[in-house]
Amino acid sequence: MTTTDKLQKLRAQIDRVDDQLLDLLNQRATIVLEVGHLKERNDDLFYVPSREKKIYERLTANNPGPFPNDAVRKVFREIISASLNMEMPLQVAFLGPQSTFTHQAALQQFGLSASLVPLKSIPAVFEEVERGRAHYGVIPVENSTEGVVNHTLDMFINSDLKIIAEIMQEISHHLLSKSGRIEQITKIISHPQPLAQCRHWLETNLPDIPLVDVSSTAAAAQMVAEDESAAAIASSAAAVQYGLQVVKARIEDNPHNFTRFLVVGKKSPGKGGDDKTSIMFSIKDEPGILYRMLEPFSKRQINLTKIESRPMKQKAWEYVFFLDLMGHCDDEQIASALEELRPHCHFLKVLGSYPQAHMRAAQTEMG
Repeated sequence: MTTTDKLQKLRAQIDRVDDQLLDLLNQRATIVLEVGHLKERNDDLFYVPSREKKIYERLTANNPGPFPNDAVRKVFREIISASLNMEMPLQVAFLGPQSTFTHQAALQQFGLSASLVPLKSIPAVFEEVERGRAHYGVIPVENSTEGVVNHTLDMFINSDLKIIAEIMQEISHHLLSKSGRIEQITKIISHPQPLAQCRHWLETNLPDIPLVDVSSTAAAAQMVAEDESAAAIASSAAAVQYGLQVVKARIEDNPHNFTRFLVVGKKSPGKGGDDKTSIMFSIKDEPGILYRMLEPFSKRQINLTKIESRPMKQKAWEYVFFLDLMGHCDDEQIASALEELRPHCHFLKVLGSYPQAHMRAAQTEMG
């Protein structure tokens, strides 16, 4: 048998497998439609992040190879995205424009079948969801190098939206320009966060080049596409979209650079088994209050993964605290801890319980 004959035989086998895959996809789609009808009758949530997470975990755990696990996740993300679109087309607002890291996070969570709507500010994303023009919103909340995004935390003070999922994304910053030549650069444009995350590299390699703050990395890339002398710090996706060359790849100071994003919506999901809860509260000014604030969690051995404070806008020297803790707000221990904390607070709000995202999965997704 000649090499050509062997290739034709193997390609015929691939065609048969592809036909089987197509048949199975349509069988899955038929079941999905039945699930959608049941959800509609029972007024259940159409989008359940914990269910998606369990699908990914089960498939990657059972995958014998050689098809790689990161590809399994990406293929099934699009299968699930198309399935959700069959049940109910999703409108998802995100902090734009396109090719920002928030846009990539929205794609990572919702796939290509969702309708992704770029907006100019974090308040605009909240408003779009609050007014029902979008089912969900995606916004950044913190970076592992530069800390929290204060605008996002501040929005939760007056908003009734709930956190329904979190997205962990590994962030790589690239220096981009039209020519790709470092000697032509006379200014560097980016969002303040990436500029801060690349501070050491910039001071070492381009110490005399002025830095210009703009609203997003994608906006920086768009400006550089029209200016031969400028460079942007942005993503590889922005380079592709705006036709830019990579002057230097991965210039972030910390190679383990992650950004956490939140998905906000109007209804909280149920327990998923690997949950995180976010709360916010304002405490009364009393002796020992900071100790009593943490005691309900400490004595129940509840793991607090984050504590952040923000000043109240209405009153000087009063603060709102944001806490992330492991578990679901309906868990008995967490519910009792919150009830013990409540009398010491001016107000206490559960921002949401949602599936925990893991950095290892984020590295696989972006790899």
